Amino acid sequence: MAVLITLALVIITGTVAHRVTTPQDQLRLIDPGELTVATAARGDWRVGGVTVHIDGEGLVITEGHRTVWASPAGESFVTGADGDVTWDEHRGYFWPDVRLATQWGDQSIDAVRADGASVTIGGRLSGAENDIGYTLTVSARSGGGAVTEIEADGVAVVGLASARSRGAGVHGLGAQFAEFDLDGRLIPIVTREQGVGRGLQPLTYLADVTNGGAGGTELMTYAAWSTFVTDDLRGLSLDPDRPESHAFAIADTRDGDSVGLQVWAPRLRAELTAADSPAELITAQQSGAARPGLADWTQHGAIIGLQGGTDVVRAHVAELTAAGTDVSAVWLQDWTGQRTTSFGDRLWWTWQHDQQRYPGWADLVADLRKQGIRTTTYVNPFLTDAAAKPGAPVRNLWAEARDAGYLVRTGSGDPYELDQGGFSASLVDLTNADARQWFAQVIAEEVLADGVDGFMADFAEGLPFDAVLADGDARLLHNRWPGLWAETVAEACRIAEKPDCVTWFRSGSLGMSQDAALFWTGDQLVGFGAQDGLESALRGTLSAGVSGWPLVHSDIGGYTSINAVVHDYVRPDDLLERWAEYAAFGMVMRTHEGNRPRANAQVYETAQSRASFARMTRVFAALAPYREVVLEQALRSGLPAIRHGWLVHPGTAAAQVDTQFFLGDAVLVAPVLTSGADSVDVTFPPGRWVHLITGDTYEGDRTVTVSAPLGTPAVFARVDDPRTAELRQSVQRALR
Repeated sequence: MAVLITLALVIITGTVAHRVTTPQDQLRLIDPGELTVATAARGDWRVGGVTVHIDGEGLVITEGHRTVWASPAGESFVTGADGDVTWDEHRGYFWPDVRLATQWGDQSIDAVRADGASVTIGGRLSGAENDIGYTLTVSARSGGGAVTEIEADGVAVVGLASARSRGAGVHGLGAQFAEFDLDGRLIPIVTREQGVGRGLQPLTYLADVTNGGAGGTELMTYAAWSTFVTDDLRGLSLDPDRPESHAFAIADTRDGDSVGLQVWAPRLRAELTAADSPAELITAQQSGAARPGLADWTQHGAIIGLQGGTDVVRAHVAELTAAGTDVSAVWLQDWTGQRTTSFGDRLWWTWQHDQQRYPGWADLVADLRKQGIRTTTYVNPFLTDAAAKPGAPVRNLWAEARDAGYLVRTGSGDPYELDQGGFSASLVDLTNADARQWFAQVIAEEVLADGVDGFMADFAEGLPFDAVLADGDARLLHNRWPGLWAETVAEACRIAEKPDCVTWFRSGSLGMSQDAALFWTGDQLVGFGAQDGLESALRGTLSAGVSGWPLVHSDIGGYTSINAVVHDYVRPDDLLERWAEYAAFGMVMRTHEGNRPRANAQVYETAQSRASFARMTRVFAALAPYREVVLEQALRSGLPAIRHGWLVHPGTAAAQVDTQFFLGDAVLVAPVLTSGADSVDVTFPPGRWVHLITGDTYEGDRTVTVSAPLGTPAVFARVDDPRTAELRQSVQRALR
């Protein structure tokens, strides 16, 4: 899994011996122009509970006392252009090169028509050569707010600019790993590999020059989609049921007075919401979405990532349980076999039990189940030719899919074989209903066989933009692919008749949470950093939470470990403990050995690591009754379980801090995000706050440096909250 790069570097006199060109995003935007409004088009129109107001400055949509949406004053807010986007692709990384031809940046509003169900605004978009017609239709949205549809004649890209108060924060756009406030950025909306280093030097530089841009940037993510909310308490989300909503887009927050969204499609349909508080805004934006539940067995201990075969797994489970670890499941990603590549230990993507590595597999799963421990594994939407695998499995799924026409194809009609760094693989064509059903059946029969209760559903960000599909255009389906993968996985769980099947995803698309409950933040580096470590996992969780992913967790200890010669990136001594402290106050606690297990510290490795990890698993298990309430709220309302202070205490200093979070609305957690630190700065909201472990109390509405030695994470609740006494008792019992 993870980023497919090689950093076997040859350093000669301080320089890299071999260097390749580093690709970059080439983003170009339509220049907005002037807005003119005909006198006859000015006035007020009502549709449902929504009022559409047009004057010489532009368009404002209100609902009761709230402004649901407004155009930037006096400027064009609908634009269009002709042109194209070409893509540079390398092992799951995609870099767009945007070329604009004719631009239509000036806008007129000429006429308005209302029919009781909608208000339709008509006008012209003008450019240097000619002008074209457009329509903008406004209707009431079920659940509150409004829906607007924009269509322009003969454009390749359509733009919509939304007003905001000067400098009002912008949040969301998927699982973004920059600051929670995305103001001041040009953000490509494309799912892709997120990179290694992402600005951390020298790793990012080395990954770039040796692997064509694999270092990544702060705006690269496995999960990007066109939805955002602002500090003005307004939200915009493209309609997930429209194919064009999944098109490549560019969000522009550089102008402090607006948020621009330019979508590479001739039309867009956006849902517009407003509320009186951030939490109400997220609930309003997510209203109407059905969300699957999360099996109860995930809540009573950690999911332990292990590899190495039957005897190794049995031994590590025995060591951990003897140390007092609460184990809910094992996660055995190498169940299908393991191969070694230049990046580290990789898996055989043949999706059948490797009998040599795991003899007595069914007995292992059954024996663990008797101990109350579930078994989970791994699968992704790729297939690789099983003929190359030593001790080849009974079925060659790649050959079956090839012969049935179930694989994504090239322009010449051949299976699209994608370089995975040491081997090639092909995607199952998830637009082919027969292929999707076949693969769901394969997963049910092979992956979920013998009592397995779930799996990591990896990848799904790698569909090439030039792929040939059974149904549809890859340019509109690239960002949609994670959602199709989630539908396939959900169908596999239904076929297997496993209602408590648990699957988790790193790649995401708009509306995907209707088929998937649990997500993770991808493949962080084995470090603490904000660019690509523990802090970045927190950032991605907070951003994803306001974008429609209510349940997000991360790999405890990170995943990516690289020996870059100039520096060997392995887990610092305290990273596993600090990451476990962070995860103990999340919704799911899951470890990962990483891509270089033998080079990195593991939770089962020493008596000390087992003891410290066991303590945090007991804390996690003790909080299950509280998390049950948080989970119910998340599934019902769409509010994230892990919340930024902006959601819980808006208007306070705590609402401006990205390095702490709330589990639900009662528990405040300030994780240690620096190696070697034994204290952490905590910004308390108003009120008096009590440390759930030490019992120390702190006055709110201020920032305090709190002692946080290893094993004593900084976690608090309000003194006057009726849940606090029970939370304190639960945590302290777990730590005895």
